[in-house]
Amino acid sequence: MGSHFRLRLLNTAGEEHVETARKVILCNGVTGNGAAQIPAVLHENLPRSLYAHTADAIDFNALRGKAVAVIGGAASAFDSAATALEVGAAQVHLFVRRNALPAVPITRTRAYPGAYDNYPQLPDALRWRQAARFRRAGSTPPVDAVERVTKYPNFHLHLGTAWSHASAEGGRIAARAGDEQFQFDFAIAGTGYLIDPAVRPELSAVSKDILLWRDRYVPADDERDDYLGAHPYLGTAHEYLEKTPGTAAYLANLHVYNPAGLVSFGVPVGDVPSMKRDIPAVVNRISRDLFLADLDRHEQRLNADVPPDFDATLYGHRLWQGEKVDIV
Repeated sequence: MGSHFRLRLLNTAGEEHVETARKVILCNGVTGNGAAQIPAVLHENLPRSLYAHTADAIDFNALRGKAVAVIGGAASAFDSAATALEVGAAQVHLFVRRNALPAVPITRTRAYPGAYDNYPQLPDALRWRQAARFRRAGSTPPVDAVERVTKYPNFHLHLGTAWSHASAEGGRIAARAGDEQFQFDFAIAGTGYLIDPAVRPELSAVSKDILLWRDRYVPADDERDDYLGAHPYLGTAHEYLEKTPGTAAYLANLHVYNPAGLVSFGVPVGDVPSMKRDIPAVVNRISRDLFLADLDRHEQRLNADVPPDFDATLYGHRLWQGEKVDIV
């Protein structure tokens, strides 16, 4: 690749146009380095008309009077369950694999200035252990999101319960979860997002060159986590790094401002807690890189002639002429 990226963009009407850029910032949200993660029990056994992911544009009004299942225990699962209840779903069952709802916001331990400001410079082993701790604790739903659903008598929470089977029967879902059988009209997966640049159309051609955490750090056996290992290992300005040094220098011009920066930066990048530290880091690096890339032009500009703000007529009439001596 040369010194520019050629971006082929589609508008909402399906029309393509091309932009040229020297730097690209991937502010493309939770699916920005991957895709929605849908449980196999849904996508392998059910038609797409019977389920959705929380990342989809769900027609909640169509769920009025319906029996709805929600899979997941974080904010989006609870918000989807609440929205279905609020539009008049007959009943909503929410299934969580954990035996208790995640309630410990682990990332708050990193919120003081020393840890927050310097997190990208921490040793790999420490950053990995912090990410693994977050994974063990789980992503916590907000208190108000839980309260939003628990006030409804037709909301039912299933803890320590995973779906083991699903099939379409008569236009409905026949599901087995734990030791029970259920019938639902629709299922919503609030099951998070996978990290894999290869599945992103805009990144598939370059994905093989991107350094991932699994390429850089080998954890102890009891700390292994394939999900964390799939995250890109980012530079201090959120730029991709080369998997093989010297083979893909262009990656330094792709800056990742989305949740794929979790392992590298300690917070879900793109959310409010990341903004104070990470936006200036990206902006400052882009400014530096572009300035140095055009240094010859800037040197000419720095050495350019500068017109004076004024000339001697401004002060000439007040020049000292020496003492006047009267001769008698």
